[in-house]
Amino acid sequence: MKNIFQKKYIKFYIVATLYILVVIWIGNYWLLIGLGVIYDLYVSEKVNWTFWKKKKRKNSAFIEWLDALIFAVIAVTLINIFMFQNYKIPTGSMEKSLLIGDRLFVSKLAYGPRMPNTPLAIPFTQNMIPGTKARSWSNLIMLPYKRLFGLGRIKNNDPVVFNFPAGDTVVVEDQVPSYYEIVRSTARSMKEREQYLKNTLKADNYYLNMARREVWAKNHIIYRPVDRRDNYVKRCVGIPGDTIKIISGKLYVNGKPVPENSTQQTDYVVNTNGNTINPKAFERLGISRADQTVLSGSTYLLPLTRATAEAISKFTNVTGLTPVYEKSGQFASQIFPYDPSFGWNEDNFGPLWIPSRGSAVKLDTGNLCLYERIIDVYEHNDLKVKDNKIYINNMVADSYTFKMDYYWMMGDNRHKSADSRYWGFVPEDHIVGRPMFIWLSTDSDLSGLRSIRFGRIFKKTI
Repeated sequence: MKNIFQKKYIKFYIVATLYILVVIWIGNYWLLIGLGVIYDLYVSEKVNWTFWKKKKRKNSAFIEWLDALIFAVIAVTLINIFMFQNYKIPTGSMEKSLLIGDRLFVSKLAYGPRMPNTPLAIPFTQNMIPGTKARSWSNLIMLPYKRLFGLGRIKNNDPVVFNFPAGDTVVVEDQVPSYYEIVRSTARSMKEREQYLKNTLKADNYYLNMARREVWAKNHIIYRPVDRRDNYVKRCVGIPGDTIKIISGKLYVNGKPVPENSTQQTDYVVNTNGNTINPKAFERLGISRADQTVLSGSTYLLPLTRATAEAISKFTNVTGLTPVYEKSGQFASQIFPYDPSFGWNEDNFGPLWIPSRGSAVKLDTGNLCLYERIIDVYEHNDLKVKDNKIYINNMVADSYTFKMDYYWMMGDNRHKSADSRYWGFVPEDHIVGRPMFIWLSTDSDLSGLRSIRFGRIFKKTI
């Protein structure tokens, strides 16, 4: 009996208990086989699991460093999967809430970590090997979506990191716009050329099919599974079951106006009396050079918060300041669901209902464009339309019951954000986590220590 209280047994009990709790959390009890490995590591020591090291003999400094590196890689990889990961803000879509150069601590525990779809991958890479166009993951093992228990659920107004829903198909030569927008813009150009030549116009699907063939012929097209799509960060303005609407840039959820965040930005045209605005004034107000568009010598287009707009309006050389909004009913072809019968644009949108798991919607050829990507792509059904009838998995359908929850994401920098208005719903299996705080922030307009925004370090995200 004395043996069971030896130091090695106590270590085994502690590690085994923690391992069992993790197995229960994951819910895959086949993993209990690993208890045998843990017992051998701490008690029996029959197998040299660290085969690169010599047992009970001194190892070289290189082997010791290699051992430490392997342990660090494994530990950090597990932390990234189950607890948190780092995310750097690459664009200004969330300014002034989150700035370009902010590094975020993103909690996976906030909404529950996902098990990887592609567990075979080079550690610390998202989808490409740095410096190359080669993918960093393997599709030899592809696992279904599974999310572990988390600390909470997504709420309205939460900032959320997620995988780009339209990033399943990628044009390697041009990865900034989505593949689908490249196809649609190519189709629009083809149709406009036909109009210019005064040729007889054909149905939109004709130009889409032509554009798709052209894009595939001229580019290298690749597929990415959910967990290997680019990471985005936006604010969740609509949760499952909500109905969202935008009127002249004002957001409404379930018929109620949503108060603006103090950091929310809108594009303004700023007129002056002919004298330019001092660059130091822009720097003082936090307006980066990248955000300053000069329309003429005395007119600017600037993304501004309400407070910043008020401050600029008081400049002695500013004669006018006007927010920029698209007109209601003016169809924007790049805006979801890309159908002129809806007549939506980025400032006048909806109403649109956001699907929730288990809920059903009536379908017809008029509203199918709103939910076809959910049905066909995200929830893996065979969707077809023939003779004005909708077929789902070869059965005529006039309704559909959703298998997942969906979300509506928008950037705080309203006129400089490619968000759900452009590519639609975000499925629950694309959710990565919640940014909790900024652990480092750097300004690319400055250099040296001046580039570090010390006032933003450890700032909580809002």
